[in-house]
Amino acid sequence: MTTTPYDAVVFDLDGVICHTDKYHYRGWKSVADDLGIAFDETVNNRLRGVSRMESLEIMLETYDGEPLSDERKLELATIKNDRYRVMLADMSPADLDPSVRVTLDDLRSRGLKLAIGSSSKNAKFILERIGLGTYFDAISDGTNITRSKPDPEVFLKAAEFLGVDPARCVVVEDAVAGVEAGAAAGMYTVAIGDAADQGAGDAQIATFAGLATVMTDLGC
Repeated sequence: MTTTPYDAVVFDLDGVICHTDKYHYRGWKSVADDLGIAFDETVNNRLRGVSRMESLEIMLETYDGEPLSDERKLELATIKNDRYRVMLADMSPADLDPSVRVTLDDLRSRGLKLAIGSSSKNAKFILERIGLGTYFDAISDGTNITRSKPDPEVFLKAAEFLGVDPARCVVVEDAVAGVEAGAAAGMYTVAIGDAADQGAGDAQIATFAGLATVMTDLGC
């Protein structure tokens, strides 16, 4: 019986499986505008892989108005999420790059288990919108973790849900913090997008389809 060194692949969602950055940006920008805070793409990039409340704190770094209570901060984070979900409702399977499903099907045909490891509390909603609601074997997201990346909790939970040793998992991430989280979990890390541009990860890919070659090289 032939065995491979890896049994599963865990994917970040935003920036890997699909792209919702523009919706996050618009949501946070609208809240920042309400508060008179300068908010641009540079600040938005710091929010990659970060929890909602931590993202709010980053956005508030230049806030100089009246002190905000914890209740008001929670209200602001909720306002952002409500606006974000309204925009996400416009997503559909047409927003899923065809090469993503082709590559996922290829990995599954090799006997690999597939999971999502995302800090987003909207992961399941987004997957439903793009037609992958029941596709993955496990989903670890912001609803079942208490610590954001680069803490490895979200990926360790994904491995636990899959019933797979973390050392036999590959992580695919577009954020450096996510790559660091995967490494901390003891997983092989594949970087795409911004993380790949920065040379992070054990391997880098220019497109999602390139993952098939990496997995072949790994003996899967």
